This record gives sequence, structure tokens and C-alpha cells, in this order.
Amino acid sequence: MTSLREMAPDRLAELRRVGLSWRSSGQASLHGPLLRLAESLDRAFRLLATAGWDAEEERHPASLPAELLQRVHYLHSFPHQATFPVRLQPDEANLDEFRRGPVVDPDGHLVLTQLAPTRDVLTPAACHHLYAQHESSALDAPLYLTTRNTCFRNEPYYEPLRRQWSFTMREIVCLGSRSEAIGFLDRGRSTVDTLLKHLGLDVDWCVATDPFFRPLESPQYLMQRLEPTKHEAVYGGDLAIGSANLHHEHFGENYSISRAGEPAHSACLAFGIERWLFAVVDRYGVQPESWPDPASTMQQMVSATGGQWR
Repeated sequence: MTSLREMAPDRLAELRRVGLSWRSSGQASLHGPLLRLAESLDRAFRLLATAGWDAEEERHPASLPAELLQRVHYLHSFPHQATFPVRLQPDEANLDEFRRGPVVDPDGHLVLTQLAPTRDVLTPAACHHLYAQHESSALDAPLYLTTRNTCFRNEPYYEPLRRQWSFTMREIVCLGSRSEAIGFLDRGRSTVDTLLKHLGLDVDWCVATDPFFRPLESPQYLMQRLEPTKHEAVYGGDLAIGSANLHHEHFGENYSISRAGEPAHSACLAFGIERWLFAVVDRYGVQPESWPDPASTMQQMVSATGGQWR
């Protein structure tokens, strides 16, 4: 059963004063200074995408068809993290039965009657929409995309801004040849390092693996151990605020995306907005006037290169 990892009461109170509202379900609402900082961070990452690769912005819904996710084996690999939007069977008898019941029990749990078939999965990572959107594409040049979405992952515990059931993810994706995907990650990590330096945030890039269910039984986990394809930017020794991921042909093959007649390779840079919020507040304290402005910092970086670094 998912639990809440307690944050020190004084730290939680400080975060509330600058715009955090926390729900024990593992969800955060933002307003005031924290929301403004979150938007500045996202503008910085969006500027990285457009100035770095002229990436096209896309906007997608909060869920994906389960069939699309299962095509890339997500539900086999991560059943413990998946969460689902469910609906009541819409016939009147079932709806009347629901209305007659307690609806919500004393512990706050919904008392559901018969459910309609569930066909969707709440978005676990923003980039999944991008691969599905470009299914059957034949690319004659690398394709760079970016998107932001609210993502959902069931976790063993939740902690404000650090580990949440729903959280905001900005991703930048490259679909192309192997060398194009690797070059994208190399340049992306270098630029993110420069941004982090300007923001005064110290991180270590660490080899990581995805949180597979029963990892020792997963061929994908074993492949990630043998040939590291995931690196996380870790703040404070234990908090991954971003990641650089090389997928090889995994998405290209399963969505029939080709580059020069071969299955496309893909790579992504992922940024957890709430975790970056935590890192900034942890580094600079809870006085908003002491916080850096990430969007202005990134704009200065772009201007220093003549407007772009492609």
C-alpha cells in the first residue's frame, strides 16, 4: 500500500508559505512564487528545445490507449507504476445503485459499482505520446520534438515535490539515426550542465536503470546494466531531477518510424519540474527574492551564442 514519507513539518510549512498545497494522495498544487518558478523552469527547458534543435512543440491528453503502451511492453515492464482512468458502466441501473450506496466511505474511498471497460492508461511519461503520434513516419532528417504533460506513477511512498503520484514532466525527443540520437544527448547534457552551473545547482550524472517490475527477470533491465543507456542528473545525492535516455530502435521498431530506410533510433532529455523546484528551494531557501530566474538564465545563454547553438 502506498504511503506518505513524512517531510519535516517546518520544511513543509515553509513550502506552503511560498505556494505549495499538498495532498496525501501524492499530488501537489502550486500557486504564487512556486508556480512562477515552475513556469520559469519550463520556459527554460522549452527554450533549450527550440534554440538547440528547433524542436516542435506538441500538446497531448492526460492518458494514452493501453494498446499503444503495450506495443512497447510498458505494462509488462512497469505494472506496479501504472494507474488507470476508470468509469462507471453507464446503464441507469448501475448508476442508480452507485447513487444509493455510500458513494464515498468513511475512509474517503469511492464505493464503485460495475465499471466500464478500461482502455486507457494515465500518462506515465510525456514522451510516449510523441512516438505514438509519429507512427509510420519515414524521416529524411532527424526529428526533434518537445512536450509537457502531467504524468502519473504509482510509487511505494510519496513526498512533496520529490516523489509524487502526479507530476509535471517536460521532455525533448530526438528521432533519427544512432549517431544523431547520441549527438543529441551529448549536446543536451553539456547544455544542461551549463544551465545547472549558472543556477548554482550541483548534480552528479549517474548511470541508472528504469524501475522494472522484478528487474532480474527483465531482459530490458539486463540490457541497461550491460550497456548503460540511462543517466540521471542527481541532486543532493539521492534526487534525480532529470535524465538523458538512449532507446536505440525500441520505439522506432514498435511504431514503424524509420530514418533512411532503417528503424529510427530515439533519445530523450526529461525534466521533472517539481523536483527542480525542490532543488532550487533547497539550495537558496524559501525567500523567493533569492531564487534565480531559469528562463532569463537560459535566454542569456542563447544570446551569448548569437541566438542559437545548433
